[in-house]
Amino acid sequence: MKTQPRIVYCHCAYAQVVPADVKQDVLRRLTESGTSFDAVADLCEMAARRDPWLAGVACQEPTQIVACYPRAVKWLFSSAGAPLPERGIRILNMRTESAETIAAALGTAADEDA
Repeated sequence: MKTQPRIVYCHCAYAQVVPADVKQDVLRRLTESGTSFDAVADLCEMAARRDPWLAGVACQEPTQIVACYPRAVKWLFSSAGAPLPERGIRILNMRTESAETIAAALGTAADEDA
């Protein structure tokens, strides 16, 4: 039996670098899908505080992190003392991808015509 990936959604509340419409649409789609996910206000802020919760994310595979640039997310976890493994972690970038693309990657895309 295939393990469902853990989904971590970052709202990027403090940096204001992710387009607001993309964040809201991704969050709406996740909520409406009924998929279990963890929502955090801001991974940057959590990394700055070295929040121990990040270590739990780093050691749980498979995990999909919806945030910003993969290199930035990897650096944040590493700087918090919780480096992400090379495998088993997928980072989806809300700065460069559409909500539709992210929803499809997460498997939460709804058929709008249904």
